[in-house]
Amino acid sequence: RFIAKPCAINLGIQDSGPHRAQPNAILEKVFTSITKSPDGKRLEGLSKQLDWDVRKIQRWFRHRRNQDKPTTLTKFCESMWRFTFYFSIFFYGIRFLWTAPWFWDTRQCWYNYPFQPLTSRLYYYYILELAFYWSLMFSQFTDIKRKDFLIMFVHHLATIGLITFSYMNNMVRVGTLVLCLHDASDFLLEAAKLANYAKYQRLCDAFFMLFGVVFIVTRLGIYPFWILNTTLFESWELIGPYPSWWLFNGLLVTLQVLHVIWSYLIIRTASKALVRGKVSKDDRSDVESSSEEEDVTSNSTKGIFSTSSNGSNRLNGHVASGQWTGE
Repeated sequence: RFIAKPCAINLGIQDSGPHRAQPNAILEKVFTSITKSPDGKRLEGLSKQLDWDVRKIQRWFRHRRNQDKPTTLTKFCESMWRFTFYFSIFFYGIRFLWTAPWFWDTRQCWYNYPFQPLTSRLYYYYILELAFYWSLMFSQFTDIKRKDFLIMFVHHLATIGLITFSYMNNMVRVGTLVLCLHDASDFLLEAAKLANYAKYQRLCDAFFMLFGVVFIVTRLGIYPFWILNTTLFESWELIGPYPSWWLFNGLLVTLQVLHVIWSYLIIRTASKALVRGKVSKDDRSDVESSSEEEDVTSNSTKGIFSTSSNGSNRLNGHVASGQWTGE
């Protein structure tokens, strides 16, 4: 409210919502009680009842769906908050881990386990991350609903489970590596969203491409060959299979499966960007196009990322006509 909102206003982002549908009691009743996206048969019936053409009714439903979505200003503030946290916690983690022996030699994660000291810097790093992911778990139900809602829900559950489990079992050394690795790309995605909301399209595309490269390198390269290697093989070799070994590695492998799914979405978006010369629609977006032509062919158009990692414009947000829509 006191930092992000003034920044957004200085960038010319207005606190104005989408075009509002004209009041109509019959259509409002259908929208709230029956369906938000009527099929062809129902559209024809409403057309006869109201003496409106089908295209006009389709447009009314599209406007009615869009008016419930948050404004660009709201999404900008949300992304700026996430960018601030991800950016700060990532560089805090890098600074802390740079002098940690297990950052350079993962076998150090298991030497003298479980009798490893828990320093105050390590403790606060863990507690901050855990608190943030709990906040994401709850806010997910109030944020814009996206196509990857279930995947994100599983991700938050697995992350909270891993942070809590590793802390209780004093596996904090390998835990810090996992946390830092995941934070490496997140702030870049939020930066891309901020640039998109501010209508700096080239900067948005550049940040998204950089995000895609970092994401794929860290999640499909470093994570399996560095993190999973030490938790699956080095730990087995140095301390043997402990009772919770299967659960711990099961959660880590679950994260890897999610990484593969997200990498596919990113690569698909990047491929479209290369073909069109700019970042195009995001398959996770919930924003609908307002073109007249779309009224004839479809009731709505979906994108990949929404304008806020929760708006319509994201990942987690790209837009129709080559712009990011509002995750």
